[in-house]
Amino acid sequence: MIDPITIASIVEGDGEVSALPVLLRRIAETLSVWNVRIPPPRRIPRSKLIAPGGVEDAVLQASYQVTGTGGILLLIDSDDDCPASLGPALLQRAREARGDRGTSVVLAHREFEAWFLAAAASLSGCRGLADPLDPPPDPEGIRGAKEWLSARKTDGTPYKPTVDQAGLVGAFDMEQARKAAPSFDKFWRDVERLLRGGA
Repeated sequence: MIDPITIASIVEGDGEVSALPVLLRRIAETLSVWNVRIPPPRRIPRSKLIAPGGVEDAVLQASYQVTGTGGILLLIDSDDDCPASLGPALLQRAREARGDRGTSVVLAHREFEAWFLAAAASLSGCRGLADPLDPPPDPEGIRGAKEWLSARKTDGTPYKPTVDQAGLVGAFDMEQARKAAPSFDKFWRDVERLLRGGA
């Protein structure tokens, strides 16, 4: 029997706790990686993660879930920080904590929901969203992707990460998102590396 590939993850938001495993399984299935184990993500507030010792402790705790191949994935929103600066800094700190484990740090540019905006056309009519649903010209340039989604819901309810995020993750076109959202393309490539056993 082949040992499963484990991806232990750390997130900042409640919505990602349920949505990220769905997304990781979709990518694994697309890549025909079937022996994957995805423990529930550890949710830690962003402010605590980026504080001194925060990411180190989170990575150390997550590493205990990885007993064979696989690795650790940290996913947070960049908000107003520059992903090209904060991402590498957090990755260096994470590797100092557990350099023997494959580790990836991905910052969704602005916020996770920007990935939905990048593939908005594929979400037309999904979870109360308008049909048709045209994507904005610069999905990752919008500050307020959650509000963008709420403004385009036609069922009278606002977008709520804990209610809608996992459903939208299960439906959005990942190739569209890769083409229009560079941070999602990085996420895809990092997850693929972890699934292939890369460090």
